[in-house]
Amino acid sequence: MKKRKTKRSIPDPLTPEESAALLKVPNKRYPTGLRNYAMIRLMLACGLRCAEVLNLRIQDVDLTSGKLKVNQGKGNKDRILFLDVELVSLIQAWRERRKVESDYYFTTLKGEHLDARYMRAMMERYKLKAGIVRKCSPHTLRHTFATELLKETGNIEIVRRALGHADISTTGIYLHALDSELEGALKDFQSKIAK
Repeated sequence: MKKRKTKRSIPDPLTPEESAALLKVPNKRYPTGLRNYAMIRLMLACGLRCAEVLNLRIQDVDLTSGKLKVNQGKGNKDRILFLDVELVSLIQAWRERRKVESDYYFTTLKGEHLDARYMRAMMERYKLKAGIVRKCSPHTLRHTFATELLKETGNIEIVRRALGHADISTTGIYLHALDSELEGALKDFQSKIAK
């Protein structure tokens, strides 16, 4: 029996303005604010899934080289990502600020493992405070990363590898990001040949 393909919906990423507004919400003077800010920044900068950021362990991040290893991502696939100096500093700042030792980077103040329910509730609170009126889940941050990386590089293969997709057809849903650029280029081209 053939497996029926489900139609994938086009992702609805945050605009750069919405991302900036979301990042202004956590109060970094408080430990939980710094932690939440670091998680959101990491997801926007690396396209991590909610479970991947919550399961990030100390040994998965090399603070010297900026290498981040995603162990056993979806489909049990590992992948390597890279952090810039600012992200490394941010993660280090959170690690130094928390009061307890844990194998996990992102924990409660008592060192307990955070769960996906917490992340979803946090995103709901933060999106309202940021004035974002549409749906905004942890996975929206992954869509935002993928869309922005594709716009920046124009290379779907780089996006596929960063997201850890096994098949390029899965990554193809982000090609909509280039539609506005295509629209502008076509209209520009058509106006030139009409003269």
